[in-house]
Amino acid sequence: MSVFKEFREFAVRGNVVDMAVGIIIGAAFGKIVASLVEDVIMPPIGVLVGGVDFSNLAVTLKAAEGDAPAVMLNYGNFLQISFNFLIVAAAVFMLVKAINSLRRKEEEAPAAPPAPTAEEKLLMEIRDLLKQK
Repeated sequence: MSVFKEFREFAVRGNVVDMAVGIIIGAAFGKIVASLVEDVIMPPIGVLVGGVDFSNLAVTLKAAEGDAPAVMLNYGNFLQISFNFLIVAAAVFMLVKAINSLRRKEEEAPAAPPAPTAEEKLLMEIRDLLKQK
């Protein structure tokens, strides 16, 4: 079997295609979440905290000497990224919670009772005949 034929069989399996679709949708969803955080959630938070940006906080471990740059411990950038992560996680949690509540409402909607089977109809007829006697 040629390598091309093996690859084609592998690539057209349902699992591989499903995974590819999931990755593509995940990337697009990531952009939606990033836009939600950057464009909708962060501006009001920035107003509330006065536009504080921790990314410039650092400790100099070794000063710059000649052409060698300074060795810096950029803990502020870590704090800023951690803060952004918490905001993204909270936003995704709220989005998932809203979707789940919509699903629960759809599931709680009463479904029409199923039509009686032929056996049930026959039993009801027998019951009715016995009541008449």
